[in-house]
Amino acid sequence: MSRRPFVSPRPFLAGLFLAALAIAGCAEAPMRTGRAAAAASSLQPLPAGWQRGAFAEIYVRAYRDSDGDGIGDLRGLIQSLDYLAALGVRGLWLMPVTASQDHNHGYATSDYRGIEPAYGSMADFDELLRQAHARGMGVVMDYVINHSAAEHPYFQQALHDRTSPYRNWYVWSEAAPAGWSIWGHDPWTMTPTGAYFHVFSPTMPDFNFREPAVEAFHAANLRFWLDRGVDGFRFDAVTHLFEKDAKDWRDQPESMALMGRMRALVDSYPNRYVVCEATHQQREYASPAVCGNAFAMDLSKPLFDAARGDPAAIRSVADYFVDAPTGMASMLSNHDLFAGDRAWNQLDGNIAQYKLAAASYLLRPGTPFILYGEEIGMAAANLDGDSRVRAPMPWTADPRTAAFSTALPFRALPANAATQNVAAETQRPDGLLAWYRDLLRVRNAHPSLSVGSYLSPQVAGQVSAFQRSEGRERSLVIVNDGLAEAGIEVAALPPGAHFRQVFPGTASGGFDASRDGRATRRLAGQTVQVFVAVVPAGAR
Repeated sequence: MSRRPFVSPRPFLAGLFLAALAIAGCAEAPMRTGRAAAAASSLQPLPAGWQRGAFAEIYVRAYRDSDGDGIGDLRGLIQSLDYLAALGVRGLWLMPVTASQDHNHGYATSDYRGIEPAYGSMADFDELLRQAHARGMGVVMDYVINHSAAEHPYFQQALHDRTSPYRNWYVWSEAAPAGWSIWGHDPWTMTPTGAYFHVFSPTMPDFNFREPAVEAFHAANLRFWLDRGVDGFRFDAVTHLFEKDAKDWRDQPESMALMGRMRALVDSYPNRYVVCEATHQQREYASPAVCGNAFAMDLSKPLFDAARGDPAAIRSVADYFVDAPTGMASMLSNHDLFAGDRAWNQLDGNIAQYKLAAASYLLRPGTPFILYGEEIGMAAANLDGDSRVRAPMPWTADPRTAAFSTALPFRALPANAATQNVAAETQRPDGLLAWYRDLLRVRNAHPSLSVGSYLSPQVAGQVSAFQRSEGRERSLVIVNDGLAEAGIEVAALPPGAHFRQVFPGTASGGFDASRDGRATRRLAGQTVQVFVAVVPAGAR
């Protein structure tokens, strides 16, 4: 998330007024209102297992503008659903679309049950759910659980009234404690009524989850969205929900226990999905007892290094899923610069390496996430901070708007929008967009590649191979990250099984495994091959 400069708290009377609005508007009424029930009941059910398909991460503000104000909106996303369906994604992760203090990145939530006005209305959101479901795609919302906006009515009342019922909803101290430093800044801000704690910014005060009402508040908000038909949540910054002291300010056991309860709440609704942003101890958070799924943030750098041909990284990627939880969610990069620049920038525009990196994570276990524009080679913008990786989506080569909007976009376009845009990539049969579509087509068509177990990873120099298995279907993926043609002897195949080639799409070759389950394959430099076999009943 972005860090923003401190915005002074509002005056006392304004704070009380906002708090009164909060009490009136956010009272815990029955969650399934008639309108929400009607919206949810109109949704076409998603197929079981949709959660193991690839997701597109969408920054609505930067995706497509439908009304000509230079800001992306929900209607613009609805207009783009056919493109996303053709790409082959099965889910959409929306960066925050709830009303926020910053009206930009969205991680300073000011209304947990309201849509950011620039993005549209709740009716637009309901229509997005309906249209996405009609195309077999689920919609997962970003939920900011660690903190609210400083402008949130509850914090405003807590700030201005020590006796407020919301005072204990946030973390306070009479004086700012000494000795604290988080990423080089003091997480305490002093006010006339005491010091409050904030991991990220003074504009985003942390909730106090030792107050039971806070957990109840968030649980009620989750039910509000689930009752509308939302298909799950990406929980932000879950490692920071509880702090012990200046030394132990993340990854506390209480944080994992809390997320286990939140995940259980979501799981009480059928066919839903939860994924957590955990910057540390990701495998622990991916446990079925905690979040069930967590981003494999420590896999991204090895994926890029392997694509460059680094033998150690190739081995690291090959071994990553050997004992990993099934809920690891992989990615090349995301909307946070700390997680890495855009793939185009990290690989200096090397298309061959880009394709290798994409195949290496889209064909492995877990749920892969594709940052919007990654599939067309979208570069970062010439901007500082997180804004550089959150540029408007380039639909055409138009130098002024890239067809993102009919007006000047709210932010600078990607640096390579003239060449890497949807219109241009659509015309390239050997381009990145075609590569991503073909990879996802193969993944979606073969259960072994979407939900199968991970078997027998092997590495020979710069060539790696792994198998995946589901029922009687066995797939074999071979990747040559080197520049030169090379071979690998694959072992532990089903003896005598016939493997037909399913990727690249124009290939028609295949091979038979030997009686002892072996086969030798040679690949040209920087290429990928995928084979699938149906294992005879009773064979291993």
